[in-house]
Amino acid sequence: MTNEARRVTVIGAGMAGSEAALAAARLGGGVDLHEMRPKKLTPAHTSGDFAELVCSNSFGGEGRSNAKGLLQAEMTAATGVIMTEALRHRVPAGGALAVDREAFSAAVTHEVRAHPLITVHQGERTTVPDGVVVLATGPLTSDDLASSIRSLVGEEFLGFYDAAAPIVTYDSIDMDVAFRAGRYDQAADYLNLPFTEAQYDRFYEAITQARNHTPHEWEKLEFFEGCMPIEELARRGRDTPRFGPLKPVGLDDPRTGRRPYAVVQLRQEDAAGRMWSLVGFQTGLKWGDQKEIVALIPGLENAEVVRYGVMHRNTYLNAPRLLDATMSFRATPRLYTAGVLAGTEGYLESSATGWLAGTNAARQVLGLPQVVPPETSMLGGLVRYLSSANPDGFQPMNANWGLVPDVAKRAGVGKRERREAMYDRGLDAFRTWLAELDAASTAEAAGVRDEVLVGG
Repeated sequence: MTNEARRVTVIGAGMAGSEAALAAARLGGGVDLHEMRPKKLTPAHTSGDFAELVCSNSFGGEGRSNAKGLLQAEMTAATGVIMTEALRHRVPAGGALAVDREAFSAAVTHEVRAHPLITVHQGERTTVPDGVVVLATGPLTSDDLASSIRSLVGEEFLGFYDAAAPIVTYDSIDMDVAFRAGRYDQAADYLNLPFTEAQYDRFYEAITQARNHTPHEWEKLEFFEGCMPIEELARRGRDTPRFGPLKPVGLDDPRTGRRPYAVVQLRQEDAAGRMWSLVGFQTGLKWGDQKEIVALIPGLENAEVVRYGVMHRNTYLNAPRLLDATMSFRATPRLYTAGVLAGTEGYLESSATGWLAGTNAARQVLGLPQVVPPETSMLGGLVRYLSSANPDGFQPMNANWGLVPDVAKRAGVGKRERREAMYDRGLDAFRTWLAELDAASTAEAAGVRDEVLVGG
């Protein structure tokens, strides 16, 4: 194999691209890393440093009961550059991992530029090149490159805004309140939460008084009628939501035989049915207010919200329609993607999917089999979600416990203890997988072909 054939092209040097480039180079693949900054800045970036943090400086909560804590531990075990430098440049933030943003980005930039197998090209790529490519251009992908991507994947599979509804765990839904049904005796694929008039009035009052997130200029959207925030519908009048996403038409409650005053429908988000989204509840409200409003919906009084609704400028793919759990495109296996473009939310999630995309891209050019982490690991759960979630109304996802199988419930064992058991199980599985991967890669490099190593 020629040296040219053993190279990977990575486009974008944010969290995902920086991690992908180093992951590929560490396996022995040559990398051409393209970053348009500082020659061309986005509306959100201010420097040419790699992995620049444009919003919060936090990578989420730490600890064994925290889903992000598990993903942090996995990427630390994988010696990912983002976690390594985040830990090195952390600042006090209570139970969260936060960093000195300038020192962190400068350190990541140095690590990437210093690697002898990485060649950095500064300037905008306007088309997807030939060869093995990792697309990691983030939520503000340039218009020209987005057009090139759209020509490859199809107009309908690339979105330019993120209009997402809250997602709750199935276990936290009160099934004594919810009933399964589809409108007019259609397939009973939805969970339905019925309101009385008094319950609806409390809900309506709360949503009209709730506070909106104030977006950056580059995040702002012009809403259209088919994707209106639930709070905007409520401001148009008391009955507007009730004749819109909360309409009870065709949804008689089987326990009363009568039509409820209003209904919130939940739609299954993942193949295992662990996560359910609120249909038509795309929202830009502050997360604390969202939590209070969700708790006013009958059956969701104790709901666990694993992903809050957002309304902001974004560029992302309909991952379930397009991607394999290896982070490659099913129809074009030489192409990989990671980060926000792949349908993730969060710095940590971007870096983790970048690590896997870079790893598999390098394995492809080196003639090695593709790999996927075990399903009990947080990264394994996340990439399986991206490749198998409900593609209709797909919403970007962050690390949460709904992505991985629960542990068996036992009397006297609370949610925190179960989460800690899931953390220990997932981290053990991920570390074992990494060790097996290293051993297999060593044997394969010596000419011994092992079978494809796919965890779970």
